[in-house]
Amino acid sequence: MGGKIGNMIKKGCLYIVLVAGAVMFVFPFYWMLLASLKTPEEVFRLDLIPSRITLDSYRYMFERIPVWKGLLNSFVFAGSVTLITLIFTSMAGYALARLKFRGRNVLFSIMLLTMMIPFQLLMIPLYIMVVKLQWMNSFAGLILPVSMNALGVFIFRQFFLTVPQELIDAARIDGAGEWRILFRIMMPISKPAVVTVAILTFMGPWNDLLWPLLVMRDQELMPLAQMATLFGLEGQGGQWGSIMAVNTMLALPVIVLYLFFQRYFIESVGSSGMRG
Repeated sequence: MGGKIGNMIKKGCLYIVLVAGAVMFVFPFYWMLLASLKTPEEVFRLDLIPSRITLDSYRYMFERIPVWKGLLNSFVFAGSVTLITLIFTSMAGYALARLKFRGRNVLFSIMLLTMMIPFQLLMIPLYIMVVKLQWMNSFAGLILPVSMNALGVFIFRQFFLTVPQELIDAARIDGAGEWRILFRIMMPISKPAVVTVAILTFMGPWNDLLWPLLVMRDQELMPLAQMATLFGLEGQGGQWGSIMAVNTMLALPVIVLYLFFQRYFIESVGSSGMRG
């Protein structure tokens, strides 16, 4: 009896901690959404329910910012980076996991080391490279320098290591080359790894501000995050509701993407994707 009561108390404490953590995580998003629906006078109040819900902040935002153009540019930027990253990181992951060649472990160690280097250290060399190639103010300069990441290679390598060798040997006996094995056999059975790399990669350029600010000058080509920042810097300090409305529009696609693919994401992170 005492044991059951003790377990119930432990479970109750665990649930309280989990609920508290969930509330702490969700509350900033809820406040952002709420602030975008409040009147300017109530934006900074911590009321959980506003006295009046208004869409004025959204109307002001659409009047001052080409939101749909910014969203399209963000999709082009983030989608292209994600697609290129999936192709090249899967190729590198397959080579490191399944091809035997001299220096493979050294290459893998160097790749892991690059994960420790912050982007700020690479930013200046990348910027000089973009200027030399005359890619400034273009999607090529915005997309290509950030279209490879070591984390994607790591996730694919770890997932490919879990695929039985017999499957690959059977494909080779049937005459399949390495390209066919990778894109026709390995990739279709690696949905959790593909989705995980896609979501993690997509979020980077979608929310990125620093790199677009360096490369992009033409407003017609700016992603929405850059437009929102410039909107906030252009003396719109009194329009916090509109700034929260832009941020809500920016966060919504990523949240929908995660909710739609969360099963694969959790499966990959929880099983082989992050296993050493």
